[in-house]
Amino acid sequence: MKDKTLKSNLITYGMVIAAYIVVQILLTTGNLSSLFKGLLVPLCVYAVLAVSLNLVVGISGELSLGHAGFMCVGAFASAFFSKCMQNIITISGLRFFLAILVGAAVAAVFGVLIGIPVLRLRGDYLAIVTLAFGEIIKNVINIFYIGIDSNGFHMSITDQFSMGMEPTGTMIITGPQGITGTPKDSTFTAGIILVLITLFIVLNLINSRDGRAIKSIRDNRIAAESIGINITKYKLMAFTVSAALAGAAGALYAHNLAALQASKFNFNTSILVLVFVVLGGIGNIRGSVIAAVILTALPEMLRFLSDYRMLIYAIVLIVMMLFNWAPKALEWRERYLGRFFKKTVKEGK
Repeated sequence: MKDKTLKSNLITYGMVIAAYIVVQILLTTGNLSSLFKGLLVPLCVYAVLAVSLNLVVGISGELSLGHAGFMCVGAFASAFFSKCMQNIITISGLRFFLAILVGAAVAAVFGVLIGIPVLRLRGDYLAIVTLAFGEIIKNVINIFYIGIDSNGFHMSITDQFSMGMEPTGTMIITGPQGITGTPKDSTFTAGIILVLITLFIVLNLINSRDGRAIKSIRDNRIAAESIGINITKYKLMAFTVSAALAGAAGALYAHNLAALQASKFNFNTSILVLVFVVLGGIGNIRGSVIAAVILTALPEMLRFLSDYRMLIYAIVLIVMMLFNWAPKALEWRERYLGRFFKKTVKEGK
């Protein structure tokens, strides 16, 4: 069993590394368009988000709709750090690494603070509360004006003129305009490394003793509690790790943009990541990565079709959903493609 799990994990890592090598070859030979060059970092961001959310939805069995909120927290915390440290830590690689750690740590703290009261709820109630958290975070950040001058930090929730800053001071967060001028330290290589780290953390957690406890809670909460498993502890563990990884993805996202605005982390972002998880297979980590890459790149690949591209995108979503979950499709896959999709079929049933 351990050998089979190890082999499956190595295939997942190898798939990511192989994709990286292929893209690097295309970049070196000049065969990659500027459109796809711009998509490389977002592909990594959404892959990390999909894998981290699958830890909560697929492994823990809880429906969370506030993933964009943790991404938002991580993005702004890391961008704030980079803006403040830009002239102090001049080595961009070190500053970016620390910014990702800051984004992950702050998101993890919010994961604990939100998770303690929220994880007592289940099903639709949990989904509604996490959705509310994501919207609250976005709107709270929208009202902050923070700047720095020789006297230190200044903050206002009204406007930047009421902060009493020196004329030579620098604005860091400007209300709805967010943060501008964040160092563009994100690269495709950094994104792939973050994807691999995320896969390593999640896959090892799933296959550990703690992961088995989390899955037992998902399968039968009462039975798990009856044998002494601490329900709150393990659910909070999965929720916090998921939040921290979403924060790290937010940091990668923030350092790829010239302007970071809280409005980008809305309800639609959380739903989009949930779509990646569902279409890739709930509990299927490798499927989450594949679905995130395909569904992020597809709208851009179909851009030449103008008004029809979103129609085709919707059709592809429906076909993928039917292929993954329709009983007849599962029977067909088991009959003809069972050797390749055996794991997914079993989880779909």
